[in-house]
Amino acid sequence: MKKSIVVLAGVLIAVGIAVYALSPYLLESEINEDAPSDIASDQSGNALQTYGGTFVGVNDGIHNAEGVARVLSQDDGGQILRLEDFYSTNGPDLYVYLSIDKGDDDIVNLGKLKANRGNQNYAIPDGTDLEKYDHVLVWCRPFSVLFGSAQLKPQE
Repeated sequence: MKKSIVVLAGVLIAVGIAVYALSPYLLESEINEDAPSDIASDQSGNALQTYGGTFVGVNDGIHNAEGVARVLSQDDGGQILRLEDFYSTNGPDLYVYLSIDKGDDDIVNLGKLKANRGNQNYAIPDGTDLEKYDHVLVWCRPFSVLFGSAQLKPQE
């Protein structure tokens, strides 16, 4: 009898852990932030975009990201990373990084992913060298897994 209770308790704990670990994959969240109002514009009135790139997902059946990454200049000289038409499969503890490549060894952490779908803005810390940190990553911290990346290229 005691053995059955221990086995049952073990099964319940395992199921609870599995539900907790897998639940982010089943949930969708959406945000649609407007571009900040203090975005610098060119002579035509268009937002001044200094860098841009398109997300490429890992596409392994579990981890994916798609959409556009744009770096917009602000009137005060700051920069915003804007994700547009963005979609990522969900996962636990996803973050947005600027990185030198597709790994997390040398990064600038822009914060938690606000939602796995929609338009969203992230402040880029002053002094960040976008020639060096030219990859935007959607990164799962607990499992050290890349969901997708966009390589930033200078825009004219």
